[in-house]
Amino acid sequence: MVSSLSLPNRVWFAMLAIALGLMISYPLSAQDAGTPASEEAPMAEAGEPKAEEAAAEEGAAEEEEAEEPLTADAVLGDVDTLWTCLAAFLVFFMQAGFALVEAGFTRAKNACNIIMKNLMDFSIGSLSFWLIGFGLMFGHTNGFLGTDMFIFDGGSDAAVEVNSNVGFNWAFLIFQTVFCATAATIVSGAMAERTKFSAYLVYSVLITVIVYPIFGSWAWGGLYAGGGWLESMETGFYDFAGSTVVHSVGGWAALAGAITIGPRIGKYTADGKVKPIPGHSIPLGALGVFILWLGWFGFNPGSTTAVGGGSFAYIAVTTNLAAAAGVVGAMVASWIMFSKPDTSFTLNGALAGLVSITAGCDALSPAWAAVAGLIGGVIVVLSCVMFDKLKIDDPVGAVSVHGVCGAWGTLAVGLFMTDGGLVTTGGTAQLISQIIGVAVGFVWAFGVSFVIFNLIKFTMGLRVSAEEEMAGLDIHEHGMYAYPAHLVSEGTQQAGHVAS
Repeated sequence: MVSSLSLPNRVWFAMLAIALGLMISYPLSAQDAGTPASEEAPMAEAGEPKAEEAAAEEGAAEEEEAEEPLTADAVLGDVDTLWTCLAAFLVFFMQAGFALVEAGFTRAKNACNIIMKNLMDFSIGSLSFWLIGFGLMFGHTNGFLGTDMFIFDGGSDAAVEVNSNVGFNWAFLIFQTVFCATAATIVSGAMAERTKFSAYLVYSVLITVIVYPIFGSWAWGGLYAGGGWLESMETGFYDFAGSTVVHSVGGWAALAGAITIGPRIGKYTADGKVKPIPGHSIPLGALGVFILWLGWFGFNPGSTTAVGGGSFAYIAVTTNLAAAAGVVGAMVASWIMFSKPDTSFTLNGALAGLVSITAGCDALSPAWAAVAGLIGGVIVVLSCVMFDKLKIDDPVGAVSVHGVCGAWGTLAVGLFMTDGGLVTTGGTAQLISQIIGVAVGFVWAFGVSFVIFNLIKFTMGLRVSAEEEMAGLDIHEHGMYAYPAHLVSEGTQQAGHVAS
């Protein structure tokens, strides 16, 4: 390029290159000498007074530092706060996963409605849990529920009395908020394609201020104040990250909703046969499953709410092994039952494995974690088929994934907990405690939710009209389509069928 320049241009080019070279080399040579060249003359002129001033400033800085010593405990507390927040952000991203799984496994004419319900149950849940739910779950308990910490303030006297690290108090609130939202959003899939949007909003408030936090106070209340009666039994009920507290509670609430609202039009024929209603996008559902898998690395390891000890890495391993084994179990089971390795069942197998390890992710050895996930993958296929035979219409398999596999994962703690894990075995006594916890969780979540759904049904109404259901909830509830109208009306075809 240079050879093509005229002589004057070559001269200018050479001068520019020399100037740039001097600009680069000059400060480097000054740094090598240990003193910036621009400061050499002023320092020589200033002499001793300048040195005294620097020494005084250094002494003041040291005195200020001495007043506020940075202790190892303070640093560790900040690290734990950071980890808990990051884990909460991962769990929040699971909302996107749920939205995509439910949208993909249902029909195109209801995609907007699915997205709106997932958006609103998180938004409403965040507000209602902060206002009331957190206090009921973690406030000082009267033996049944919390009695303070409403409109939670991490710097309040009640919160600081429990934990003086105000930053961690706020981190714990956001972490528990995203857990509560997870329990609430499970219901959306089981009741998809026929539920009034306004009715779902009412239910979202009630699950986040009654159903989830009160049972949570029995199982996890000791995390902040008082201790719940389930975890306070002689051999305490053990659910590390929420197979029952989060997933089964949401799953049993979904079962109550699915029974109350009834099946979709055309799901079951007059002679009792099951008519598959395919979802519109397996790729969307698959993306949702992978997002949920990623989010679970916040859900389970994040439940340590601490970095010290390194157990969060161990938990990440058991979580991943269970998910992978769940995929294999569901694939094999569907292959045997339907002569083809069904994609939708296999995707649900990943979620089944994740739910199955959530209770004992810190207590099971890697080998037993894989076994628990493998069995969960088989269970989810059998459970989906069973609910279809009972004519309980669950478009995405939410009850099977979260309710049934959540119960299985909780029992697996009593069956598989060994000295190889991070918690020692409780033997038969532990298994009995797990059975009690699972039974209480079912009675509470299903019973209260069944009452709630029936109250809504006989007051404001729970189900849309037949005409609205046939046309799709998107246009009738929200006045728009997720896709061009002609694609919705014609319907899109996909391979496989919905796990329902």
